[in-house]
Amino acid sequence: MDKASRLERILPNGRGVWIPIDHGASDFPVDGLTDTDHVIQALVRAGVDVILAQKGVVNHYNHLCQDSKTSMVVHFSVSTRHAGPDSSNKVLVGNADEVLPRGGVGVSCQVNMGSPNEAAMIERMGQMSRSALHHNLPMFGMVYARGEHLSVLEGDDTNANAHAVRLAFELGCDAAKTTWTGDSTSFQKVTSAAPIPVLVAGGPATGDSLAILTMVRRALDAGASGVCMGRQVFAHPNIEAIARALVLLVHHDSTVEEAMLACRL
Repeated sequence: MDKASRLERILPNGRGVWIPIDHGASDFPVDGLTDTDHVIQALVRAGVDVILAQKGVVNHYNHLCQDSKTSMVVHFSVSTRHAGPDSSNKVLVGNADEVLPRGGVGVSCQVNMGSPNEAAMIERMGQMSRSALHHNLPMFGMVYARGEHLSVLEGDDTNANAHAVRLAFELGCDAAKTTWTGDSTSFQKVTSAAPIPVLVAGGPATGDSLAILTMVRRALDAGASGVCMGRQVFAHPNIEAIARALVLLVHHDSTVEEAMLACRL
């Protein structure tokens, strides 16, 4: 399978419902991730496009995605809560040549823009982008504008999130994750910052289905191509239902009300 075919599988028609479950490498126990088997099976039943996870999880659980529309993308960036002032420094823990043998179809890595270690993380993302290119794999970028040295330009109502998306694109990412800026006007600037799909993050778990889906609907209407949402899904009281609702919003252009009714939320 070539890169274009892999991209179409994980972002059909340029849109995607991606659920990251890589949180256990950084912090554990994590609400919702103590039964990984259950989470993955629920997400597969819901028909999400991608489960994004660390390589050990992909290696161990990829069989649960066989004969389904769900693929696994390997996230290669890690730090833990125990690193003190270095906890925002995401290091690479693998290479693109591992992805296919472990059962994945793409690579992902992270930069915390504004972190004291930003330069090293940018360099790592560049290295991973090169490796992904030579192995014909899609590359996903999680670039967060949230470090203590973040220097937001005067008048930038995206709070540097547009710059984060642009950085991911400039480093060779085929899609990027971004944060909801709180309103449609500023978020449109984020989604138009680069000609690649932009997936909106979910933030901390709330269990509030209406609020989650309303934010996603607003993001989609402002140019988002889908979601990359972890804790709002895997820690939700009904994982399969909220994931199905996201699929309806992203791939069927449903309203919030239609999705909640169809999924009994």
